[in-house]
Amino acid sequence: MRNPNKFLTASAESSSTLREFNPATARFRISIARSGKQRRGAALVFGLILSVSLVTLLGIVLDFGYIHVGRTEMRRSADAAAMSACWEMLDQQVAGTVDYELEAEVKSEANKAALANIVGDISPELKSSDIELGTYNFDGTWSTSDHLARNAVRVTLRRQSCNNGELPLFFGALTGRNTQSLEVTATAAMMQAIDGFYEPSNYDETLELLPFALDLPSWQQAIANATLDQYAFKDGSVISGSDGFFETNLYPKGTGSPGNRGTVDIGGRNNSTADLSRQILHGVSKQDFIDLGKPLMLDANGELLLNGDTGISAGVKDELASIIGKPRIIPIYTSVAGNGNNAMFTIVAFEGVRILNVKLTGKKDKKEVVIQPAKVIARGCKVDTTGSIYSTHLVTPVMLVE
Repeated sequence: MRNPNKFLTASAESSSTLREFNPATARFRISIARSGKQRRGAALVFGLILSVSLVTLLGIVLDFGYIHVGRTEMRRSADAAAMSACWEMLDQQVAGTVDYELEAEVKSEANKAALANIVGDISPELKSSDIELGTYNFDGTWSTSDHLARNAVRVTLRRQSCNNGELPLFFGALTGRNTQSLEVTATAAMMQAIDGFYEPSNYDETLELLPFALDLPSWQQAIANATLDQYAFKDGSVISGSDGFFETNLYPKGTGSPGNRGTVDIGGRNNSTADLSRQILHGVSKQDFIDLGKPLMLDANGELLLNGDTGISAGVKDELASIIGKPRIIPIYTSVAGNGNNAMFTIVAFEGVRILNVKLTGKKDKKEVVIQPAKVIARGCKVDTTGSIYSTHLVTPVMLVE
């Protein structure tokens, strides 16, 4: 039976036109169905556009990912170069290397570390101008004016058209960019704000801290080159002559305050000669910290009180002579009260030195323990970040600061 709601004319059949009667409105609704060929053509065009878009997007994503990897590799390489160069600077400073040779060795070490790392498709090389030796402070300030105060190395690693070439990309034909310029800066420093030391974590660790205190005026005169420069430390040996680093005498001179420039008890109150000998040779131990009974750190006023002894004696001359040329740490004090074993030193800083000559026999005015300011790594140290403490020759282990 014929459906009264649908009528197909001959012309509608040939053109896929459907006339459908709607009884509710008493009207015909005409719809035109597109052919299969037309639908397939539209899908093909849409699929082509989508495919090109996806390939382009994929190229962009891959190139951006490659750029990110390149920056990461640049950062790693720059960090390694800065760290290696800063450690080399410390070694050269400890060895007493003259300034122009020191700078050459530091730059060579930085470049060697940079070349050991791959960035993209090459090992980038540092130009001499991309390696700076200078002074870095906790507030982020940087200076290259004072070569004697150098404590940091700054490295700028580049992949630019004029330096190592830009990083090549894979999909330049799609993205319109064939290469990417990269630049990374890293700074490694040995901070100079030591206000004390933490107790060693085990009984095998020691701190190379001498049990002798030096008065602040004598230290200031030495670092201001206001004393004598009769000894030189070169190539790991002490010789007669000048090296630009001035000396002072650690031996007590009887300056009017009994116990002045004497020993300090970093441990039990009555350190024996055996204890002093051990600390000279091997450093201060965990047990010494325990026996001290208080932190070996400056307080809120920047002071630490240490009990003293009668002074340096010939009983430790052999031990002192055995560490000639080796870096050590000493306390710096501003005042001492009391006599002999009852002396009390007010410590205000810790500094790095090396012993250059020991003579503890004969007349008192001929005895001497000659020391020279020297860069020393303060392992297990507490760092003051307030800017109130500054150590000219005692530094932290090398660390990345930028």
